[in-house]
Amino acid sequence: MYPEKLHHYRYILGSKSPRRQFLLKELGILFELQTMDVEESFPEHLKGGEIPLYLCRKKAAAFELLDEKTIVITADTVVWINDHVLNKPESELEARVMLRELSGRRHEVYTGVCIRCKEREEAFAVRTDVWFKELSDGEIDYYIKTYQPFDKAGAYGAQEWIGYIGVERIEGSYFNVMGLPVKELYERLVNFDC
Repeated sequence: MYPEKLHHYRYILGSKSPRRQFLLKELGILFELQTMDVEESFPEHLKGGEIPLYLCRKKAAAFELLDEKTIVITADTVVWINDHVLNKPESELEARVMLRELSGRRHEVYTGVCIRCKEREEAFAVRTDVWFKELSDGEIDYYIKTYQPFDKAGAYGAQEWIGYIGVERIEGSYFNVMGLPVKELYERLVNFDC
């Protein structure tokens, strides 16, 4: 039976990502959408999963005046390869450079999630390893022109064409790569008390 406890709170998802909205809805949680403009900058010394953990906490901190019955969920996803982060590309050229770097290699996807209410906050990060086949220039160009992946960390969405033809293997949560580790989030929410 679906835990009744999850219906005792009002949930706010602090994310513009349509993929996170879809996944949280599919998890069976009723939520409101509310986003804050938060600069997604982070200290340069942070590595891997530390980055989205820092950013999801930063996003959650922007929500003030929460009551005992309201839970805010924020998240951030980064792609980590060759000891550096691939953020969202700002141009076709940047997207092309990112996809060429991912081509034929393994990279790590980290999603940080923060659950916050008036008196309590819990944050965690989940890692998934992803292997890409060698991508041709034609495949990269087609994907960028057709899907415009400028709102995605690492310039790709695993649930899109590039994932169908390019992802050879995934170790860990597929939904984490989409931007929300739903199994882990569900388990944390079931045990979360404000």
